[in-house]
Amino acid sequence: MSLSDTVAEAPPSPRIPDGQGRSRRREPRTYDFRRPTKLSREHVRILQIAQESFARQATTTLTSFLRTGARMELVGIEQFSYDDYIATLPSSYFLAVFTLEPLPGKGVLAYPLDSAMAMVDHMLGGSGGDEQPNRPLTGMESALTGHLIERLLGELAEAFAAITPLQPVLDGVEYNPQLAQAASGSETVMVATFGMRIGSREPDATLVLPFTSFAAALDNAASPQLSESARHKRQRAHEALTERLGDVPVDVSVRFNPLEVPSGDLLSLAVGDVLLLRHAQDNPLQVTTNDVTFAHALPSNHRRRLAAEIVPHTATGGKDH
Repeated sequence: MSLSDTVAEAPPSPRIPDGQGRSRRREPRTYDFRRPTKLSREHVRILQIAQESFARQATTTLTSFLRTGARMELVGIEQFSYDDYIATLPSSYFLAVFTLEPLPGKGVLAYPLDSAMAMVDHMLGGSGGDEQPNRPLTGMESALTGHLIERLLGELAEAFAAITPLQPVLDGVEYNPQLAQAASGSETVMVATFGMRIGSREPDATLVLPFTSFAAALDNAASPQLSESARHKRQRAHEALTERLGDVPVDVSVRFNPLEVPSGDLLSLAVGDVLLLRHAQDNPLQVTTNDVTFAHALPSNHRRRLAAEIVPHTATGGKDH
């Protein structure tokens, strides 16, 4: 999935007319129904305020530490799965992974490795020239960079104070995006993209935060204070919805254990052929819905109809059939 395939909303940007008088913002965008949008407009607005505050404070910190012209500006906020975000990065990159106490999960601050090297060069009194080594940082370089990252994380905590208390702490640095295990691959993350200027360089930086860790805080920040009657009404609606969910029909299957068949045998199957299920007679069957096993059962009957009796899952071996 490319950046243009994501489904979250970004802050307003200038409209650029095309040849037919329509703006690019009105062009259709791909929507992935397997990963529905979780960031609402109100969430994005709240995050935009916090991220813009972080960018202003980070600009002051970068200028102070690097002793050169520096700038950090918010470009947009998007929703990704963590795997899709990692796929947008090159194989060699600078990723600072940090914890989010007291919230669960981890965040990532990432930018090009040559920009990280240029920052070290500036902190050591250099010019941050175009040619920078493509390698992991040394111990001294890591100490300098770690001090800078810690200051930036302090600015992040201050910028998010209106949403939720944070105490971000640097957890480690990775140079291969595939090794930065800050979240599970399918986890939804909020990716803020920043345009940076470090001397003559203008790299992009991304700040990645797990959506589930911030969801409750964003909802609280987005919801106005409710009156007592409004809270009671919302509670009654929640209870009614919960009660009705118990009546929703779902498809349930009772399955034998899966088996593996060579592709050649599978293609040569004919009417009358027999496949051994390799399922022990006293081994429970799987009770599934939407390919999720939630119980186990033994074959049975009820009033002359085939049935499945729910039992504890205590697989015991036995004869195959």
